[in-house]
Amino acid sequence: MKTLQNAARILDLAEVRFIEPTLSEMTDPVFSEIIGEGPISDGRLLIDEQDQPLAAAFCGEDGWTCTSFLYRPVSVEVLELFEETDGDLYQESRDAWAAAVREYYADEMLAMVVPSAVDLTDARTLQLKNLLAEIWQPGQGVTCLDCCCGSGVGSAVLREMGMHPLAYDNDPHLLALGLASGRLVPVETLCIDGTEASVFLSPAERGIGSMLGAVYPFTADLWHQIVDELLNLTRETVITVGTEPEQHLVREWCEEQGRTVEAFENERDPIYDRFVCVARL
Repeated sequence: MKTLQNAARILDLAEVRFIEPTLSEMTDPVFSEIIGEGPISDGRLLIDEQDQPLAAAFCGEDGWTCTSFLYRPVSVEVLELFEETDGDLYQESRDAWAAAVREYYADEMLAMVVPSAVDLTDARTLQLKNLLAEIWQPGQGVTCLDCCCGSGVGSAVLREMGMHPLAYDNDPHLLALGLASGRLVPVETLCIDGTEASVFLSPAERGIGSMLGAVYPFTADLWHQIVDELLNLTRETVITVGTEPEQHLVREWCEEQGRTVEAFENERDPIYDRFVCVARL
């Protein structure tokens, strides 16, 4: 039997699809217009704890279709359309709905995207766990953002340490591998551009960027934006890279943000997580 997704359960529906093709497209107001096209027989409006609209779902010829307002304002047209249907009102916490949205798109990605080939060993996981345990005490329930998470080695380690990871990357194939392996969990996973992380994520106590890739002078502007977003969202941040010149760049960016930075070489592995920056407010 197919498990009922959280988004459908919250809306008290057997099944629902989102009109936005991807989570990252939920910022586009065009979907507030598209959802009103065609004949509609029923509607549901979801509000949060402060009675602010979170989502609207409408029943058309092809079943129930939902649009979400987590990452863009609700439109007057959608509210008027809901009133015309004389539909039902539902309430859920913003965090619970955000988790349901993440789950929906992660499940879609896992079903439609071919996972990358296996990309790490058990040794890498253990080495990263030992490194993070040296920096942080176990953090029961502490939210930690996993920036550029790849296939989820960092998230798996954070979970073992008692933390609640929220993982993001823009490579759906790596994310699909992480989801298939169980290192990534659907309700914790987002396929988004790291330069826009603050649009989709709330501030958290901790963050990691484990083995950021190819932070070279010609890619420095892009990585600078990604690191800035991670720092803006987190109070304690651990970033690892493969070379010392990359570490110097990351340290400079952290210090620009007013962070106290501890930089050191990690000799556990000659390739992965070799150079470390720990940035704290």
